[in-house]
Amino acid sequence: MSATKKEEGKVMSAYIETRNLDELAAKTGNLYKSINVIANRSSQMNTKLKEELHRKLEEFASATDNLEEVFENREQIEISRYYEKLPKTTITALQEFLADETYFKDKEQ
Repeated sequence: MSATKKEEGKVMSAYIETRNLDELAAKTGNLYKSINVIANRSSQMNTKLKEELHRKLEEFASATDNLEEVFENREQIEISRYYEKLPKTTITALQEFLADETYFKDKEQ
């Protein structure tokens, strides 16, 4: 099994890595603000992925599903597996934040 995952040309580690908290805090001036920005971006990405998945799976929905059809639908299974293998949105959001690809503004300023 590979230790890295690719999403749109980016290589991301599938393992938990320690991070320099000073580096995170330096971007916003406060560690908690940085974590909040990352968490909000992760939520945005997660919502987008859920909507995309549901939109794709709706194509397979029928009013008269029976048990055999649910287990035999290979395309639906492949779509679900693809989304399961994607990196967690928190990891992706953290990578974006560290690479200065996340736009945020401070409400206090």
